[in-house]
Amino acid sequence: MHYSMSYGWIIPLIIIIFIFYLLKDNKPKDKKISAQDILDKRYANGGIDEDEYIKKSKHIQEHANA
Repeated sequence: MHYSMSYGWIIPLIIIIFIFYLLKDNKPKDKKISAQDILDKRYANGGIDEDEYIKKSKHIQEHANA
């Protein structure tokens, strides 16, 4: 009985590691990031202004439909 009680912490540790792995690995792996997604992030982060965003967004839409 003493033997099983001294290793009783292993099962909760394995469960915690498994839950951490599931939460960490929940990103979709096959999702492609589009040019529009990148442009949206740059605009949201303040990397480009509104005029440049609109100009580039129109350019992306024109070439996506071609």
